[in-house]
Amino acid sequence: MNKNLRPKLKVCGLTQLKQIHELIPMKTDFLGFIFYEKSPRYVLNHLSLEDISKISHPGKTGVFVNEEIGIITDIAEQAGLNLIQLHGDENEDFVIRLQQNIRSEIKIIKVIRIGSNNEETKEKIEKTISSHVSVVDYFLFDTDSKAFGGTGKQFDWTVLNKMEIPLPYFLSGGISEENVENISLLDKKPFVVDINSKFELAPGIKDLEKIRKLISKAF
Repeated sequence: MNKNLRPKLKVCGLTQLKQIHELIPMKTDFLGFIFYEKSPRYVLNHLSLEDISKISHPGKTGVFVNEEIGIITDIAEQAGLNLIQLHGDENEDFVIRLQQNIRSEIKIIKVIRIGSNNEETKEKIEKTISSHVSVVDYFLFDTDSKAFGGTGKQFDWTVLNKMEIPLPYFLSGGISEENVENISLLDKKPFVVDINSKFELAPGIKDLEKIRKLISKAF
């Protein structure tokens, strides 16, 4: 991958403090913490909000799914989050109300889940982009599934070449050592590549050696 086009890196689904402190000096730009109780990577099963607050890093990202605004606000404050990732069905009104309750410097990422029907998907994406473009800082494109959260599967990235993406975006969904080079085929390159399950030994336990190899190859 052309060095000038290399995106930033987000490692999501973190649960282990020791691994987090090893990832920080490895050019990990964003640290993802999942605050969704149904996730096998639910961070509060492993770390406290105080633990997260003590991590010195400018890219601490909290992932929420259809959560109450008050709970998001409390967690963001107590954990010292820098970004909030909305991974559910949150609409633009929800985002506006959330912004009124959090620190102004916290950035908001809106996830758009992409299915297998390209035409239906394109229409859905364009509608979500249009309604959220003025109220969020970034989009994140991920593979759609019946359950919220990561699937470990890749969606058809070429659908992104068929539309305007007016904000910087995170690319997620089954990114691996094998397919990361295909990012070069995207007309508008992702601001951030978001990795998770393909770089794990078990849910929430990252394969640091595999991540090191990816960084040397693509970042």
